[in-house]
Amino acid sequence: MDTIASLFSFITTPVSWVIVQFHKVYGAIFGADTGWAWGLSIVSLVILIRICLIPLFVKQIKATRAMQTLQPEMKKIQERYKNDKQRQSEEMMKMYKEAGTNPLSSCLPILAQSPFFFALYHVLNSIANGDTIGVINESLLQSAQKAHIFGAPLAAKFTDSASDVAALDASLSSVRIVTAIMIVLMSASQFFTQRQLMTKNVDTSVKTPFMQQQKMLLYVFPVMFAVFGINFPVGVLVYWLTTNVWTMGQQMYVIRNNPTPGSKAQAAYLERLHKHVTNQGKIRGRGQKAIVKAIVAKGRDRNDYERKFINGLSKAGLAAQPDGTVVKGETQTVTLTEDGEATTVTARRQQPKRQSKSQRQSGTAKAADEPTSLTKSDEPQDAKPAGAAKPKAGSGGGRSKAQSGQRKGGPQRPKSPSKK
Repeated sequence: MDTIASLFSFITTPVSWVIVQFHKVYGAIFGADTGWAWGLSIVSLVILIRICLIPLFVKQIKATRAMQTLQPEMKKIQERYKNDKQRQSEEMMKMYKEAGTNPLSSCLPILAQSPFFFALYHVLNSIANGDTIGVINESLLQSAQKAHIFGAPLAAKFTDSASDVAALDASLSSVRIVTAIMIVLMSASQFFTQRQLMTKNVDTSVKTPFMQQQKMLLYVFPVMFAVFGINFPVGVLVYWLTTNVWTMGQQMYVIRNNPTPGSKAQAAYLERLHKHVTNQGKIRGRGQKAIVKAIVAKGRDRNDYERKFINGLSKAGLAAQPDGTVVKGETQTVTLTEDGEATTVTARRQQPKRQSKSQRQSGTAKAADEPTSLTKSDEPQDAKPAGAAKPKAGSGGGRSKAQSGQRKGGPQRPKSPSKK
């Protein structure tokens, strides 16, 4: 660890200068030789570094979103080359290169703050050895050696001997208890951070190398912190515990307000958004508009949570627009044309309800009571003479003419009978 820390000795002077500046502020409040002054100086250093890394964190979020958009293509590659792992990896890397993203982009914040971590370790290790470093002169060195955090010196380690701890005016048991508790908290915070990322903010419908990477980090990082933590000075444990808590809070905020599509976090977010929109009738904030705009633009490629959200708005008499806003009115809906362009069309006219059999029969009976063009008229017809001869049974002339007369649309006047 000392060899690795020495590689970053070129930034020990800036790191030590920042700590000293914060120490002047907190020393005036809590006392120059107290653990609060030095401990809060390290915490402030972490906060300052993490604020500077926010642009890198935003880049990490964008890279993660890009990985999510590539998941359908990843699934196709996995199915196409499921029996050829090498070809599958080559096609994956080719796709990452064309899209301009990388699965390792999620590790960028950790890699970026590693130089500051090792520089702080180098500073605290020099304090424990009684050596001046950077802008820390002899008087500041003695003040830092007297500083205790819950009874443990700032530069003490879990693996220090009793004589080394006694030289720092502390007991071995207090040092090991404090360092053990901090190591457990540090590993637990790292595990919880990775676990909430895996359980809430990952689309599990497609297995990707990104998911395998997150599963690996879920168990590897906590074990690494537990193993290497016993060699960290108390000040470094304060630094790493603070950065883990910052990462956990920052990730919780992102998961709640900008979840990954297809994840459980997105389902909870869209449920909250639907409740707000139905109550208020509008979208608030640029973030919400951007999410609704992205959902509308997907069209048929929406996942189940997004379809449920759009259908819920339609049932409430609302319609999501291509610009991310929501308008009232049942006649306006957003559809996706074959060319992939979003368009607003009018809703289809509602069809009349289908009648039951009894309703149809009652309607037919009413219609039968009313005169129509197909029934006999009420006008009097000429009666046949009493002596008129009836047509013989078997002669089909009269019947055929009568039937033909009925087929033509009305009764015909019978011809006068022939005289015998």
